[in-house]
Amino acid sequence: MAYVLVLAVGLAAGTISGIIGTGASIMLVPVLVLAFGPKQAVPIMAIAAVMGNIAKMAVWWREIDWRACLVYSVTGIPAAALGARTLLALPSRTVDLALGVFFLAMIPLGRWLSAHQLRLKLWHLAIAGAVIGFLTGVVASTGPLSVPAFTAYGLVKGGFIATEAASSLTVYISKVVTFRGLGALPADAIVKGLITGSSLMIGAFVAKRIVLRLSPAFYRLLLDALLLCSGLTLLWAASR
Repeated sequence: MAYVLVLAVGLAAGTISGIIGTGASIMLVPVLVLAFGPKQAVPIMAIAAVMGNIAKMAVWWREIDWRACLVYSVTGIPAAALGARTLLALPSRTVDLALGVFFLAMIPLGRWLSAHQLRLKLWHLAIAGAVIGFLTGVVASTGPLSVPAFTAYGLVKGGFIATEAASSLTVYISKVVTFRGLGALPADAIVKGLITGSSLMIGAFVAKRIVLRLSPAFYRLLLDALLLCSGLTLLWAASR
């Protein structure tokens, strides 16, 4: 039943992530935490995220901004490795608490970033890659931060989804390699990640038909709802 739940939520998460560019980890991490525990959840999600981002890149391949992806990844890759090492040194309950607080904090912070509509340059993306990469290594998902970073650079719709996916792919590969090197990715965790990731990939292709139909207001409400539900679920898990 745990796998059925993970696959069902994974399909929904992959579809939503394919539509709005993020949200898969926000939806899946609480389910993975409840099913497999917080220390396994993040490495499993890292593998699944690699697969999900590959699918989004395949869907929007021609619209990827490779310059933005390269600049973001140059700093994001080592920062993610450092963050992953930091994660493995933390107690499980602390990981749950950090995830929950982080997701809830992204609701007002995300709205503040959107309201100011700041336009970023390439060197800003390098700084964003370092900060977001490290946080991704620790808290599993920073989609709510990478969304305003890439949209403030000027990317929209398919171009945004594809470029964010390509940049996130390099960061998550760095996490997977680090987890594997530190012994945090045994064979059973890899299998769980591949199973979870398969549902994300299917969802990404399903989303292509409707990706351009969402209004900005509905997009923001959908993202905030995901953050709220996931944050509260993880805080509940930390209190158990």
